[in-house]
Amino acid sequence: MLKLGFIGAGTVGTALAVRLAVKGYPIVAVSSRSQTSAENLAGAVNGCRVFNSNQAAADNAELAFITTPDDAIAPVASQIKWHRGQSVVHCSGADSTDILQPARKSGAQVGAFHPLQTFASAQQAIDNIPGSTFALEAEEPLLNTLKDMATALDGQWVELKASDKVLYHAAAVIACNYMVTLVKLATDLWQTFNIPPQQATQALLPLIRGTIHNIETIGIPSCLTGPIARGDIGTINKHLDALNQTAPHLLSTYRELGRQTIPIALAKGKINESQARELQAILEQPD
Repeated sequence: MLKLGFIGAGTVGTALAVRLAVKGYPIVAVSSRSQTSAENLAGAVNGCRVFNSNQAAADNAELAFITTPDDAIAPVASQIKWHRGQSVVHCSGADSTDILQPARKSGAQVGAFHPLQTFASAQQAIDNIPGSTFALEAEEPLLNTLKDMATALDGQWVELKASDKVLYHAAAVIACNYMVTLVKLATDLWQTFNIPPQQATQALLPLIRGTIHNIETIGIPSCLTGPIARGDIGTINKHLDALNQTAPHLLSTYRELGRQTIPIALAKGKINESQARELQAILEQPD
């Protein structure tokens, strides 16, 4: 197997290094702006050495992962002297391999290997990686190497073009980050009837888990429930009136989410075109 090195020892780099080492990949080098982070990664992986420069870490690796924050990937790649026979891979979701152009010009193979997963801490990242999908961008033979890595991590992979990356990442933000925002907005409403945020979150979690389970087992659009799925116009009007009185700042968000839900309800087949038009008219009214 190729000798792997990591430039950047944050959450993603640490999690990938630990998981790949478990699968038999030799992790031989790490460098980081934070000496402590580099030492923590090396301490979690047998045979990994900490280097004081990115160049030294790259020189000791056949395949170097640049797992720095996204904005640092291009500067790091441009500061290292790469050579033919090396492979250089970044783990950004939104950026293509174009930001590794200095390495490509030096004759190295370049790629992107993005785990489609949420990582709030290093340990959570280590726990969450198995089963994840990895977005890959590379040319052969590196592409096949990255496919093998994704499979070794008990994951799936999708191959993306450079032009796909930004929308791919935007989709991830909508599904993951904005779910947090939606739950926060819901718990804020519970505070209007004096239920504190932590209690509200605990009350909503079984509903959220049930929704995710339905998405997984039944699929979209069949898993959609609620007043729009039923064509319950009276309930929608009650929601709008209550929000207008208590949380008017949420009206535009509620209306837009409702409008985006109508086509799903139509696809499910529980409302007809007439009901859909009526719902659309109600939800398009100015706040």
